[in-house]
Amino acid sequence: MPQHPLAEQRPPRLDLDGEWQRVSPRYVVVEVVGTIIFGFVVCLGAALLWLLADQTWALWVGVAMLLITVLNLIFEPRRVRSIGYQLRADDLLFRRGILFQRFVAVPYGRMQLVDITRGPVARWLGLADLKFVTAAATTAVAIPGLREADAEGLRDRLVELAESRRAGL
Repeated sequence: MPQHPLAEQRPPRLDLDGEWQRVSPRYVVVEVVGTIIFGFVVCLGAALLWLLADQTWALWVGVAMLLITVLNLIFEPRRVRSIGYQLRADDLLFRRGILFQRFVAVPYGRMQLVDITRGPVARWLGLADLKFVTAAATTAVAIPGLREADAEGLRDRLVELAESRRAGL
């Protein structure tokens, strides 16, 4: 059976096989705290508008936000488990998402900056986020919820790989 003429021109599919590294299970706490704080602030604002300014629509916004917050809290553990990364020969492959999955391959030679950030809750739990900056604005990737020691080790390894790829070694 003859092949389609464009079949030879297609790039190979992204190889998703291999061992995926996961973020720390404690990262769920960071996400839950953030979700609760955001939901509380929005619900409080809606309640104040409803009570003080007699805005009935604000009551419905508050109720809707409360439901959305509860749903987010239910799905948060699964969403955190979906986050992972792989160190491959030429790039770092990052994935996240349950319903809408996102896969990003960041070539080592394109990494310009590898940064570690720690929010207050993450710092309290001994976690950090590792962020990569490349020349392309759309490839900003952050691996959240890594143990601090793992984040520092991974940062050093990625900087080493990026420098060797840029030098053409």
